[in-house]
Amino acid sequence: MSRRAAADLWAFEADHATQIARNASTRYLAILVEMAVGLLVLPFNVAHLGKAAYGLWILTTSVTAYFSVLDLGYSGAQVRFVAHYRARRDAGALNEILSTMFCVFGGVGVVVYLAAILIAVFLGHLFKLDPDQIATGRTVLLIVSASFAFGMPFSVFGGVINGFQRYDLNNIVGAVSSIVAAVVNVAVVLAGYGLVPLVVATTTVRLLTYWVYRANAYRVFPQLRIRLHSFSPARLKEVTSFSVYMLLIDWANKINYSVDAVVIGMFLNTGAVAVWTVGQRLAETTQRLTNQLNEVLFPSVVDSHTSDRSGRLRRILLEGTRLSLASVLPMAGTLVVLARPLIQAWVGKTFTSQELDAAVLVLQILAITVMVRVGSATAGTLLKGAGQHRLLAFTNVTTATVNLVLSIALIGRFELPGVAVATLVPVSLGAALILLPAGCARVGVSPGQLLAAAIWPAAWPVLPMIAWAVAIRPYAGTSIIAVGIAAATAASVYAVVFLLFSTTPPEREFLRAKLRVWTAYLERPRAPGITLQNPVSSQGTTPHV
Repeated sequence: MSRRAAADLWAFEADHATQIARNASTRYLAILVEMAVGLLVLPFNVAHLGKAAYGLWILTTSVTAYFSVLDLGYSGAQVRFVAHYRARRDAGALNEILSTMFCVFGGVGVVVYLAAILIAVFLGHLFKLDPDQIATGRTVLLIVSASFAFGMPFSVFGGVINGFQRYDLNNIVGAVSSIVAAVVNVAVVLAGYGLVPLVVATTTVRLLTYWVYRANAYRVFPQLRIRLHSFSPARLKEVTSFSVYMLLIDWANKINYSVDAVVIGMFLNTGAVAVWTVGQRLAETTQRLTNQLNEVLFPSVVDSHTSDRSGRLRRILLEGTRLSLASVLPMAGTLVVLARPLIQAWVGKTFTSQELDAAVLVLQILAITVMVRVGSATAGTLLKGAGQHRLLAFTNVTTATVNLVLSIALIGRFELPGVAVATLVPVSLGAALILLPAGCARVGVSPGQLLAAAIWPAAWPVLPMIAWAVAIRPYAGTSIIAVGIAAATAASVYAVVFLLFSTTPPEREFLRAKLRVWTAYLERPRAPGITLQNPVSSQGTTPHV
């Protein structure tokens, strides 16, 4: 490789905000495609396969979701070390890390498939299946598990792309793969084939997608060399010293998000779980849709920390917090104000008046919790990527523990609202007392500066939005379309006020310019090889895919 080509490999785009826009916007595109495909294909499959066959598919597929615990935090850790050694321009160390992770994930893939075989043997004892469903269920489970196991080592290539801050490539490939899988799904079913051929066909699409991720990894990092003899116990120890904290963070988040339903099921009944789930699903969807910026910030934080770019870290905290709040406040705020007409329009006829009141209050409390989580997420990402991951892990584990203890303490007297409050209190205290102050201290700004530059500009436009939402709430009725229109107009009020009064004219021109640049990027031809770019991350985007 020539000197110029080598320089291009490690070059950074001066305007890294362009890449941030690509990463975040294409992530939203992938989510919208995924949601649209799900809405269209689910009823089609139920109608043509039948509820029993479709339910069997979902049941066996859901088993593989638990295999992700074997990740052990290595997926997030490898992205961190790819970004770290990319910033140091150390291709040798990068290849040692990636080769080591490929071997580790290959071993995990073998363990995953052995576990799938064991579950398949006892499938008829683990679940209530008709005798004629057991053989089909075993076959489907083994096919889907093979895809998952095979995808484990291929997640290394997704980690390369994300670590080199090209989330947009992963996002676009994921969106196209979802569309192709949906088309293949429909074609196979219309051709008259049953469940097993359908699973084989859609799984084949996913397997082929892995090779596209691999090709993109070599595209962004032409020096990539995966070699089994490059496995390094020292590199494994290095990555493990970080991944163990990623594992703690991941498990704490799982407990934080899922323990409430378990507590409710233990102390109340399944009917109460159903009431709780309504608010929880809406809140979780809001969090997923509004936290994408913080998903793509992580490698940029690592890069800035490694390169000692304190000014960039400061901008990441201030601008990331402001933009995160600007994305979550209109959505979560409208949930708070329009909770009752929304739930009435969605599931109101199946709930008693008392259950409806409980579901509304749960949604309102959880929506506020989402505001706090997303608003403090940039500070958490900063701590995770800039050397204070231990503090973040401690905070998350403590938050999960307090959530569990408070839920048990409050559920007897306050029932579902008590459980919601038990979720809000530790999340809010952790953000206010630890995450935000620690993030400020890390980049050298005061909490007052964060409040003035990031929190207040995003927060005050909520006031006119709430006033508008309260005014139109009586007209929302019980139609889901009418409620959706009311929510959209309220969010639009926030967007207009925020853009006019909480951004400067140069910032508004900047946004318009970024839109033009991003559009031009999509339209221009791509040259062989790629100049690396520097933007500011479920398991969400690093593909086990």
